[in-house]
Amino acid sequence: MEAFLTSVALVAVAEIGDKTQLLALVLAARFRKPVPIVLGILFATLANHALAALLGATAAAWIDGAWFNTAIAIAFIAMGLWTLIPDKLDDDGEPKARFGPFLTTLVAFFLVEIGDKTQVATIALGARFGDVLAVTAGTTVGMLLANAPVVFAGDALVKRVPLTAVRIVAAVLFVATGVGMLVMR
Repeated sequence: MEAFLTSVALVAVAEIGDKTQLLALVLAARFRKPVPIVLGILFATLANHALAALLGATAAAWIDGAWFNTAIAIAFIAMGLWTLIPDKLDDDGEPKARFGPFLTTLVAFFLVEIGDKTQVATIALGARFGDVLAVTAGTTVGMLLANAPVVFAGDALVKRVPLTAVRIVAAVLFVATGVGMLVMR
């Protein structure tokens, strides 16, 4: 349960203001069909984060040792600092409307999430907990908690959420997780 809840909390907070959340807003404005967009986000995140959690868990199983655990802790701290830098959606990253809202969201979200801080966090969470299913489920729920309201409420919600404060909270959560790992070794 710890792997699931930690994954939900870290990703939900870190996702606010992230480029994939901006993508969700763009998709919602473009298609105005929230259900297929949310389903596209769900399936893209499941696929992307399952691979990321599996990568992290596999790496942890193969490369076990104090130095690897220290590297994971430092990665959490680095992600916390990275979270303080706001993301922007590039014009090149804008989705094409050729395949409808579900398929466009599925492909765009999967691709934009590659190398994103929430994917990197999922790799680190997979390495920390070794529980691919709990981490994948938690990070997916976290992504939906952050993105579904944006898809359904759009601009009104994003204008009311103080993104700087949310980024600071996310940074504190990541750094605290990393420091906690270093202290409890």
